[in-house]
Amino acid sequence: MPESTETMSRRSLLIAGGAAATTAATTGGSSAEETEPQGSRSGGDAGRARIDVHHHFTAPAWVDWAEREGLVRREELPWWARWDVDSALALMDRVGIATAVLNPTMQDRYRSAAQAREGLTVVFEALADLVAAHPGRFAVLGPAVLDHSDVTTWALQHAFDELGAVGVSAKANYNGVYLGDPSYDHFLAQLDERATVLFTHPLDLPSGPPGVPTVPGIPNFMCDFLLDSTRAAVNMIRTGTLDRYPHVSVVLPHAGGFLPAIATRMKAFGSFCTPPLDAARVQDHLHRFYYDTAGPSAPSGTLVATAGADRILFGTDWPAASADIITGFTVPAVETDPVFTDRQRRGINRDNALRLMPTLKRNSMPAPVDDR
Repeated sequence: MPESTETMSRRSLLIAGGAAATTAATTGGSSAEETEPQGSRSGGDAGRARIDVHHHFTAPAWVDWAEREGLVRREELPWWARWDVDSALALMDRVGIATAVLNPTMQDRYRSAAQAREGLTVVFEALADLVAAHPGRFAVLGPAVLDHSDVTTWALQHAFDELGAVGVSAKANYNGVYLGDPSYDHFLAQLDERATVLFTHPLDLPSGPPGVPTVPGIPNFMCDFLLDSTRAAVNMIRTGTLDRYPHVSVVLPHAGGFLPAIATRMKAFGSFCTPPLDAARVQDHLHRFYYDTAGPSAPSGTLVATAGADRILFGTDWPAASADIITGFTVPAVETDPVFTDRQRRGINRDNALRLMPTLKRNSMPAPVDDR
């Protein structure tokens, strides 16, 4: 895929961040019984059969439709909306991704419920064709358009019953109202009934013009996106969302944003929230979220201590993150981090996702047999 100046700027910023993270890598976190010999950290053959839970998908057919509807201008689309199957498969093969879980993007641009339903129909047809053409390589998340609750109900039924979706995707906030707010109870009740997985994703913080940096010179994805995810997670903890909907599993992208880093702060100052949070409730919820590695993630000592390695899922953020970032930083962040044992790497690369989303076992490519 050709890259714009904007793409290269984002890449250079991410690479700089990844280099700093690598320098600051921590040790510890594994028991003596689990420690593996240096040099065997590939996680065995499971490292060649990864499941990528954070793969953005913008259907080319949807772009054609949206341009006709006046919702987008093709030449103004960001680089991550220019998805094509050949580039995606090339990246997957390059880093050993057996199956990518597709998260449909650009679903917040509809002007009406009728238009949303029409646009989602285009997306669903594209997903069905793609899954059929490449068996085992792609799984599907059902997109939620929470601005149109009736459409979301229809979309969930179609995604699960017709496409075999393995989960649902939703933004961290809609018009400044964050996940965890009671206004989303009907949506979450539907997910709870299906015992499904909710993948959240951040965007710009509320109140600012879309795409305009909050701090000049610092792209919003660098800091604001992480805060957006953190706000959603803290709000779900505050409102007891996981208690009220115990069959919903929530995946936080980018290693949970700032959540692991402020875990102790939340326990110490939780009494200042409304309603007050006690430390035990915070600790319980931290161990109930799942966290993906897209970003790329920083050294993982704090995350493992906060949530446990069995709650971490491999994710790339493709195509928002380029192939060079994924191969140079995202994959090494898992493969060379001294915190992880080989067993934990196998879990992150594949097994944790299969345990969380059992239907992936039917839809994904099998792992190669480890015949060592």
